[in-house]
Formats: sequence, C-alpha cells, structure tokens
Amino acid sequence: MKLLWVWVVLPFAFAQLVTAFFDFNETELSLIESLEYGVSKINYNPLMVGLTLIHTAGAKGAVCLDGTLPGYHWHRGYGSGANSWLIQLEGGGWCNNIRTCVYRKKTRRGSSTYMEKQIPFTGILSEKAEENPDFFNWNRVKLRYCDGASFTGDSENKGAQLQFRGQRIWLAGMEDLMSKGMRYANQALLSGCSAGGLAAILHCDEFRDLFPRTTRVKCLSDAGLFLDAVDVSGGHTIRSLYSGVVGLQGVQHNLPRICTNHLDPTSCFFPQNVINHIRTPLFILNAAYDSWQIQSSIAPPSADPHGYWHDCRLNHAKCSASQLRYLQGFRTQMLNAIKGFSMSRQNGLFINSCFAHCQSERQDTWFADNSPEIRNKPIAIAVGDWYFDRTAVKVVDCPYPCDKTCHNLVFR
Repeated sequence: MKLLWVWVVLPFAFAQLVTAFFDFNETELSLIESLEYGVSKINYNPLMVGLTLIHTAGAKGAVCLDGTLPGYHWHRGYGSGANSWLIQLEGGGWCNNIRTCVYRKKTRRGSSTYMEKQIPFTGILSEKAEENPDFFNWNRVKLRYCDGASFTGDSENKGAQLQFRGQRIWLAGMEDLMSKGMRYANQALLSGCSAGGLAAILHCDEFRDLFPRTTRVKCLSDAGLFLDAVDVSGGHTIRSLYSGVVGLQGVQHNLPRICTNHLDPTSCFFPQNVINHIRTPLFILNAAYDSWQIQSSIAPPSADPHGYWHDCRLNHAKCSASQLRYLQGFRTQMLNAIKGFSMSRQNGLFINSCFAHCQSERQDTWFADNSPEIRNKPIAIAVGDWYFDRTAVKVVDCPYPCDKTCHNLVFR
C-alpha cells in the first residue's frame, strides 16, 4: 500500500521565512523553494559538490546583482556518461523593483558572496544509479541563480548599484563549460526548477544551438509552467510581477523573437506563449496544483485581504468545496495551455495532481520506493523514457483527490 506523503514546514522556520517573504516581495523568497536543499531521509548522506566561480565572467560584465562573479557546481561524468552533460538552472523567484533587488543582492540569490560553498546533489543530480537511473554518471552541473530574472536580463541601475546581467551569466556559464569539455558532448539535457524551469524554456533553443546536429539535445522544465492566471480578487498578481521584472531588467531583448514579434514582452515571459514555438524537444513536469502558484499567484495575501484563502493556501486539506472548484479551474487552465504543445511527437509531459513544486531535485519525489507516479511510472523513469526515446511520455493525472502517491507540501 502506498504511503500518503505530506511535507510539513515547521512553524518556527515558516515564521522566519514569512517575514522575509511578505515583507519584501511575495516571490522574493519562496517558502517552497526554501525546501530545495532539504535532504530527506532517503538520501541521508548526499554527495556534496563545491562551488566554482566563473573567473572569465567579470570581463564580460556577466555578474550577479551586486557585481560579484557567478558560479556553478560540477560533478564530472565517467564511464558511459563521460561525454553526457546535464545542466540544471537554479530557481528562486524574481525581483521586480529596486527595493526587492537591493534586498536580494544581500542573499545567495543575488551575490556569490552569500552562496553555499557546497550543495547536496540529489534527485536528478544524484551520483547513485539507484537514485538517478539514467543520469547518475553524466557530467551534472548546477548553474547558480543570482540575477533575479530567470537568466534573461541585460541592464543596470547605477544609482542602486544593481547589475541585471542574467543573459550574460547564462552565456558565460555555457562558454566556460564548453571549454571544459561540454563541446564534445554526445548528449545534453538542459533542466531547471521553478524560475530555473522558466529559464530552461526560454534558453532551450539557444542551448540546442551550442551543439552540432549530431548531438542529442533536449530540455526539461520542472515547475516552470507559470500561468498568466487571474488571482482570487480578479487581479493579475503574477502579470504585474512579470511586467516589473521584464521592464526593470531589460529582459525584452533576450526573449524568443518568434513570440515578441506578435506579443508584448511580458506575455513572452509566460511559458504558455513560448512553448509551442520551441524547436528543441521539451519535457514539461508540473504539479497541476502548483504550491508556489497557489500561494503567490492565485491566492496571495495581497489578493485576499480578509484571509478567506489563508488556511487553504497553506494546506489543501483545509480548502472549502468552492475553493477546490477554483483550483480545479486552475488545473483546467494548465491543461488548456499545453494542448498545442502536447500535439508534438517530440515533446514530453508529466502533470500530476499534487500540491507540490519542484519534483526533480528532491530525492523523495524524483526516484524512491514511494515517489509520485502516474500509471505506475515515477518521474525519473518518465523523463528517462522520453529523453532516450524508449517510449513516448505524455501523462496527465486524473484530478485531485485521486492520486495517492503525491508528496504534498503543507505549511503550518
């Protein structure tokens, strides 16, 4: 019998995070992404991988918000994976105005000064075959996120001493890795979670173009399908946020031209307007009831002044019938957004009916004895089957509450 998994954020940790979260910016320090380095008991002794700063980046102006050098963590591949490369783009929200970006530059999301010198490699980054069956012996890289615009901005604000250089960081990171052997790759996968999942979509074709046509190149977006959704007050919380990010950070010049030719730049920061035009095979992994989107886009406190959504936002088990109907509508909107995308034979899809966010980096959700499944297939096997063309993978879960394999996030 499957265990029903629930991840709980403890009150003291939650209180600390809420302060940072709501005082500064509802997307600045996502409560959910704070779990990113939470190592579950399944992987009690994970591989720790050191930070490498990109010393050639400074001369190119490819710097973090505060002007420090960007960096990555790289664990070398070996054996059959020696010439295979997995690039994971780190997530961590966005900053959409001077105030939130100034705050961010004093954190690991805006400065390499504050980045952990070592991080655990778990889930899709694990080096153990029993935890990561298809990619364990690849070159696995995590590119750190310190620009606040999903690696797409190119601008600055001299008055506030802010550098918005995400696009340059992306290019400098890829150039450095190409010089260290990635140019010889026979297969490559660009992935990312949350803001990094959005970045994996926006940079997917650029990544493909780094390699010769003989190289197998694909992209994976985990929890990156941020919808242009209306919030519970009828407002556009996430569109307003994205408009700020795009305008402040000079993102418009680095968005896919095929989109900006006919839509405004903010619309082209939403993946639903980009995914149908991507030439490279793309896999979308997303929870139908994405915890981050429920908390920060659909029902943020700013759209819920009377707190009607407070309990539901933190714990799906406390949602009323009408609130669940609203969330089912969000799921329907997500399925409509991927209709055209899913028609393409080369693309892959795994939409499970969980209250979760980022399922490829955590061991318990990526591949474990009781990890989430759709039709008896866990996420790691679904992604591997698609990447290696073992079988087509386009799986969409039945609506909540039918899936008993979810590892749902609960905050209290």
